[in-house]
Amino acid sequence: MNAENTNVIRILLADDHAVLRSGLRLLLEAQTEISVVGEAETGTQAISLTQELQPDIILLDLSMPGLGGLDALPVLRSSSPGTRVLILTMHDEPQYLRQAIKSGAAGYVLKKAADVELLSAIRATMRGEVYVHPSMTRPLLDDLMPERDDSESKGLWERLSQREQEVLRLVALGYTSTEIADKLCLSSKTVDTYRARGMEKLGLRSRASLVRFALQHELISAD
Repeated sequence: MNAENTNVIRILLADDHAVLRSGLRLLLEAQTEISVVGEAETGTQAISLTQELQPDIILLDLSMPGLGGLDALPVLRSSSPGTRVLILTMHDEPQYLRQAIKSGAAGYVLKKAADVELLSAIRATMRGEVYVHPSMTRPLLDDLMPERDDSESKGLWERLSQREQEVLRLVALGYTSTEIADKLCLSSKTVDTYRARGMEKLGLRSRASLVRFALQHELISAD
């Protein structure tokens, strides 16, 4: 079981670079709702500590001595289903991203962006979302959603209410519920309602599939 205080996000760091782990710990523990509960230098240690500590999230590097992150990922997912795995890596090649997501990773963040973006990724992951750095979204989208007849899917979009369309456009652009609420002068709860209703009408289950839909129909720009 996780910590008694369910408001605290318990995180395990898995990276073979001590300096990076130290910097990540400082960044994360400066947040009142985040606690770093352990550190691992190898994939084998990550598996052992995850089984022992049952963290909410493990920040997992792909390149570690011995058992690497991609090899450790399926074991982590099967041995601790309640732990979400967020990849934190220097690798920006699409094949690593695809393999990580297919193996059950809840997100993929590049180390060069490991500051505010990492915090956003952690919070999105805790909401049950899959977080992928915007620059790497396109190669993943082709794998997530089968092609649908353009006229059919465009017709689904046109059946949404104006508010549902506004909210989903902003979601696809990466805005949080709070930011959308501020922009549209709505409550966060109302935004979440429009988002859920619109996604259901479109038959979409993730932000990634929504982004692909929006790009296909030029509802947002790929830039």
